[in-house]
Amino acid sequence: MSITGENLIGASAVRGTGESFQAIEAATGEPIAPAFGGASLEDLDRALTLASEAFGTYSETDLETRAKFLETIADEILAIGDELVERAMAESGLPRPRLEGERGRTVGQLKMFAGVVRDGAFLDLRIDPALPERKPMPRPDLRLRNIPVGPVAVFGASNFPLAFSVAGGDTASALAAGCPVVVKAHPAHPGTSELVGRAVQKAVAACGLPEGVFSLLFDAGRIIGQALVADARVAAVGFTGSRAGGLALMKIASTRDVPIPVYAEMSSINPVVLFPGALAARGDAIAKAFAGSVTLGAGQFCTNPGLILGLEGDALDGFVAAAGAALSETPASTMLTPGIHAAYEKGVAKLAGHAAVKEIARGKPGAPTAGQAGLYEVDAETFLADPALQEEIFGATGLVVRCADLDQLSRVLASLEGQLTAAIHIDETDHDAARSLLPLLERKVGRILVNGFGTGVEVAHAMVHGGPFPATSDGRTTSVGSLAINRFLRPVSYQDLPDDLLPAPLKSDNPLGAPRRVDGGAPAR
Repeated sequence: MSITGENLIGASAVRGTGESFQAIEAATGEPIAPAFGGASLEDLDRALTLASEAFGTYSETDLETRAKFLETIADEILAIGDELVERAMAESGLPRPRLEGERGRTVGQLKMFAGVVRDGAFLDLRIDPALPERKPMPRPDLRLRNIPVGPVAVFGASNFPLAFSVAGGDTASALAAGCPVVVKAHPAHPGTSELVGRAVQKAVAACGLPEGVFSLLFDAGRIIGQALVADARVAAVGFTGSRAGGLALMKIASTRDVPIPVYAEMSSINPVVLFPGALAARGDAIAKAFAGSVTLGAGQFCTNPGLILGLEGDALDGFVAAAGAALSETPASTMLTPGIHAAYEKGVAKLAGHAAVKEIARGKPGAPTAGQAGLYEVDAETFLADPALQEEIFGATGLVVRCADLDQLSRVLASLEGQLTAAIHIDETDHDAARSLLPLLERKVGRILVNGFGTGVEVAHAMVHGGPFPATSDGRTTSVGSLAINRFLRPVSYQDLPDDLLPAPLKSDNPLGAPRRVDGGAPAR
């Protein structure tokens, strides 16, 4: 499949007349052909006009058609073949196994949402039959379903060129909900984005859907993204990126004449709590696993374990020494973009320059765009006194916080902002101490895991990839797993409508066969 550098607006490929730009090979810094034409405001208007026109039809597609569409997107992505992986490798600097796994995850979540759509439970159908003889007041016939909110804007993420980008989780869940999607591609991997965008475009045509169900726009700057969020035709936004970027989009969305939700995943340092029993039993093994996790993908994961909390003592000393030794032997890894590398180096320099912070280890140096791993430590009182030590460093660096006792460790946890994950490493002897901290962790994070690290995010029905602000803009939601569809739905209640006027899922004979909760009972088909 050829890469042309064109915007995909509905069924058309349009050369943008805005500022042109090229992808940059992450490992060398050299430009990669072709040049991409940035979208104009006219292109954006056309994409949103088509999305608005498509919404009425697409929102009421039958469940089997919508599920088949999602599966067709997955098939078309696989049909691109090795070209997709090779282009993503060049643009991101990520290794082949990681990107092949990410492609599998992208395809898998599309197929998962196809299953969610076919099942129909996401509609949350409820029927409270009329009780005309009820005293003192009769009850009307009430029926409820979830409907899609409208066209959705999705922003591609820099660190996941497949799984959180053009056909990633935000797009898959919005399409599953019945919402047309306009994607603003990330400029760091435009070729990868175009390949996937053309796969989605093919699927729209193959399934006979309105062309406005999907569009893909390019822009080297911020004009198109800001205008996309500000446009009255957009009903919700999905974003994965920096805190500054997420807050900027939230501000635009909140000041519209009709404010809309921005579901932004932004910032997390993902605390890891090391309990004494676990460290005494297997401290070296935990240290090596930590070194592997913090350096995975050059540390460019939103779930990267950036903060390690432990109690002063020989066991913690042993962990720090073992983790430092492992990291000192770790080669530097190419980072996604020169800008991300520069921000990482700035963050590490700021941490290292703190008067009370001690450097434990640095990894081996590498190419100019490669991130060198790092490990630092500080005492808990200093950490509590300086909020700047909580700032995320997007890369392969961790900070150990030494706590005098469990009470001080609890104070450190209580001081933290909202997080995506928290990991606790425990042995059986640590259960009582861990139990005392679980209520606090529940208030701080979206996912708690035991004897592991948060860098693996399973696409599953019980997964939460979200958390209190600033991990995400809305801690009630998730961007991974089947519950992600709820972000793009809203409930509508129908009172005393004749059966022939009711939407199909709520008709008396249940033509869709979807599960329905009748008179407060358990859902049944």
